[in-house]
Amino acid sequence: MKRRVVVTGLGAVTPIGNTVEEFWNGIKEGKVGIGEITKFDTTEYKVKIAAEVKDFQAKDRMDFKAARRMEPFSQYAVAAAKEAFEDSGLDMSKEDPFRVGVIVGSGIGSLQAVEKEYEKIRTKGPGRVNPLLVPMMISNMAAGNISIQLGLKGKCTNVVTACASGTNCIGDAFRAIQYGDAEVMLAGGAEGCICETGVAGFTSLTALSTSTDPMKASRPFDKDRDGFVLGEGAGVVVLEELEHAKQRGAVIYAELVGYGSTGDAYHITSPAEDGSGAAKAMELAMEEGGIEPSQVDYINAHGTSTHHNDLFETRAIKLALGEAAKDVMINSTKSMIGHLLGAAGGVEFITCVKTIQDNFIHQTVGTETADEECDLNYAIGAPIEKKVDYVLTNSLGFGGHNAVLLLKRYEG
Repeated sequence: MKRRVVVTGLGAVTPIGNTVEEFWNGIKEGKVGIGEITKFDTTEYKVKIAAEVKDFQAKDRMDFKAARRMEPFSQYAVAAAKEAFEDSGLDMSKEDPFRVGVIVGSGIGSLQAVEKEYEKIRTKGPGRVNPLLVPMMISNMAAGNISIQLGLKGKCTNVVTACASGTNCIGDAFRAIQYGDAEVMLAGGAEGCICETGVAGFTSLTALSTSTDPMKASRPFDKDRDGFVLGEGAGVVVLEELEHAKQRGAVIYAELVGYGSTGDAYHITSPAEDGSGAAKAMELAMEEGGIEPSQVDYINAHGTSTHHNDLFETRAIKLALGEAAKDVMINSTKSMIGHLLGAAGGVEFITCVKTIQDNFIHQTVGTETADEECDLNYAIGAPIEKKVDYVLTNSLGFGGHNAVLLLKRYEG
């Protein structure tokens, strides 16, 4: 039999706050973390804005020497993981370290490290490249650094599925606990690629908004949406086997009861036009959780603010929920923090946990008039206060990756 899995710790670094408390207060206030790019000169770039992490000092959140050997995505991951670990109250002196693991992903890793060291190759020759280039660049180092910093010796992996990475990581960690590979897992995603290559690449793909107004750039489901806003940060959670959590007196925030993961087998950047892949992932999550579509109170949508995603995700929700789709509340956290790519699923999972705790569904900020074909309830104009027992969170990644998690209110 599958074992029950609960959430006992939360950690976040985001464009609207560098702790979970700061982040959630920002969400409740409708704060938008989008602004002019400060990390490089955008004079020659069509895209001028992004959702940057602000006032983050790695040396205040971890060992200074270790931080110097990490790129931003790893620093954000370690900071979020440490917060989640401390929040959970875990005491590693009382745990078998081989039963506590990490699955934290990054869609890209460090483009900045490649940019910087390639410039050295070009101007000074290959002998001047930083010997730590590879271990600073590769995406698995978010999980690796967390494991090292916290002494976690269990399963340590990372899932790389582009924008679905964080959600797939949490789903795989869920499975590891369900089937007895671990008692506790730290899981989520991290990203830090607001740099020349990242912005130029997504701009050439015509994926980014070219708006210069931070309040009108990321507006999921809006008829005038024109692309996503690149964001950065990390979201890491502590998942734990229920009896293990109860035995140590942990505070239980919510229960994770379903996970669906599918592939569109359709296109390298566009979701399937009929929404069938994402719909199936939602159906699988609901089936595992043993609920009917009518029991879903709220969906945290992938909601990127691109034409294709928002339209095809709306179709997916209708396909998966049927008649119940017209009654479910939907929003997109990306309206406030932009698209955190591989970190999006981790941060949005935290949003779902806090939504259940506070019975507060945040507004899709910036969205004013929904597209005619996006005709569901997207929390436009104001947040909604209502009891929330079941939540679906969707993540859809380039390559056709669909990942969906089902959370429920913990009832003992």
